[in-house]
Amino acid sequence: MNHSLMLSSSLNSPKLLAVVTCGPASAPIDSVRRITNFATGEIGSILCQALLKAGWDVICLRGEGSTFPAPEGVDVRLFSTNDSLAALFQNLPAPPNAIFHAAALSDFQVAFIEGGAGMKKIPTCDGALTLHLEPAPKILPCFREWFPGAFVVGWKYELDGDRSAALAKGASQIHESRTDACVVNGSAYGKGFGILLPDGTLTEVADKRGLAAALVDYPPAAT
Repeated sequence: MNHSLMLSSSLNSPKLLAVVTCGPASAPIDSVRRITNFATGEIGSILCQALLKAGWDVICLRGEGSTFPAPEGVDVRLFSTNDSLAALFQNLPAPPNAIFHAAALSDFQVAFIEGGAGMKKIPTCDGALTLHLEPAPKILPCFREWFPGAFVVGWKYELDGDRSAALAKGASQIHESRTDACVVNGSAYGKGFGILLPDGTLTEVADKRGLAAALVDYPPAAT
C-alpha cells in the first residue's frame, strides 16, 4: 500500500470519515463503583484536531472519564464500558474510512463478587470482599469484520520488557486483529512513539503532536 496516496481533489467529492476512540473505559463493580484506568483522552483529542485540519469528517468516541479537553469542531460521542463503545460503532452514520483506536479499554471485567453479589451498592461495613475478574471482550479484532474497507490503527502501550518485546507485541496485534498499523509506546518501548506496519516498517516520532501529524498521512487523505 502506498501510504503517500492522495485522492484527487474535487469540490463535489464527499469528505472521508475518520473515527477516533480515546480515553478510558470502565468495568462496573456495583451501581456506584467501577474499575478504570488513567487514560486522559489527550492523544485522541490531538489526533481529532489534526484530522479535522486535514479535511476529514471526524467522530470522536470518548470515554466518560477523559480529563483532557474534548476536541472542538468534531462530533463527540461518549462511552463508558467496552460494550457501550461497541454499540456506538454499530450506530455510526456511515462506515468509516479510517479508525484510530487509541482508547484504553478494560482488559478485565467482574465475573462475580464474593461477599456482595447481587447488591446495588455493596456496604463497606460488611468487611472484605473478593472480586473475581475475567478477560473482557476486545473490540479491535471486530473492526475488520464490521468495516472491511477501513484503514485501522491499533495501539499497544507496554510497561514491562524492552523495546523489541514491545514491538513484537505490536506485530502480534497487527496479525491477530488484521489491522493496518499499530502505535507502540510506553516505558518498554522508550521515549516517543513508534508506528509499526505489517511489513515491519517502523516510523519513530518524538511526541503526541508529531504522532498525530504522522498518522494523518497514512490512510488515503480526505478531499
